[in-house]
Amino acid sequence: MQPKLYIVIPCYNEEAVLPTTAPLFLGKINELIESGEISDLSRVMFVNDGSKDKTWEIISSLSESDEHYIGLSLSKNRGHQNALLCGLMEAKDMCDITVSIDCDGQDDINAINEMVREYKEGADIVYGVRNSRKTDTFFKRNSAQLFYKLLSKMGANTVYNHADYRLMSSRTLNELAKFKEVNIYLRGMVPMIGFKSTCVYYERNERIAGESHYPLGKMLKLAFDGITSLSIKPMHFITGFGIFCMLLSLVGIAWSVIAFFLEASVTGWASLISVICFFGGAQIFSIGIIGEYIGKIYMETKARPRYIVGERTWEKDNK
Repeated sequence: MQPKLYIVIPCYNEEAVLPTTAPLFLGKINELIESGEISDLSRVMFVNDGSKDKTWEIISSLSESDEHYIGLSLSKNRGHQNALLCGLMEAKDMCDITVSIDCDGQDDINAINEMVREYKEGADIVYGVRNSRKTDTFFKRNSAQLFYKLLSKMGANTVYNHADYRLMSSRTLNELAKFKEVNIYLRGMVPMIGFKSTCVYYERNERIAGESHYPLGKMLKLAFDGITSLSIKPMHFITGFGIFCMLLSLVGIAWSVIAFFLEASVTGWASLISVICFFGGAQIFSIGIIGEYIGKIYMETKARPRYIVGERTWEKDNK
């Protein structure tokens, strides 16, 4: 019996690109069905993340045009990671494997063929990994490399040059469902599950249409969320920095005492202000990092839902 595949695609304001990429996803599903690789019960699942344009209307129309298209819409925008998690959790009881991919057409959908083959050979998780970052700007390419290295130094187990293009089996999805944290970073959470995994390499293309929904501000927020959600090493850094500052201050005290007895001390306003500003800034920075962790603890203790589903196309079909 061939596995049921659900391609899970989070969408936010994708009315410009969806009419172009949706047929590509459907074509890939049909190709795999015709070759006998997957079941005819496989689906393309769109997750509308509270879009403000006509994205949901397009998804609803697609679901009416072909049974292989299905979709669900969140009650409000919850961010890419929560929208993707929602799609995976909805799909886990309806399929054998999922492939998560973005809607913009940048990820090579032909890599899905190899992902399915790796699954059939025993892999529960197959990561889609970029061969290169030649389509990125100089800044984005180097900042991404720095981010992955920083995550590794922080003790987070992530796959280099992998975003959220991956295959997951139903049993890994069931294990992922046991992760109850509100602050999620799937690229770091999935490797924690374990099970057999492998990588499939592909070339990333330019975005087909529309504009990227991940400007610098969102990229930095995702990076910071990833670090603070997966590691407490920034707290260790603060401790080490505090010890360093304490030792430095002891050296400064010793120097001032020696200078006093040698009658070589000179009252200096500039040096005093410099020291105060330095340690004041260090304290504010350290308190800020601690505050971020306290804020995350606050959100976790509330245990609010990570997403709320507003509509499902298959529920409309059953009415």
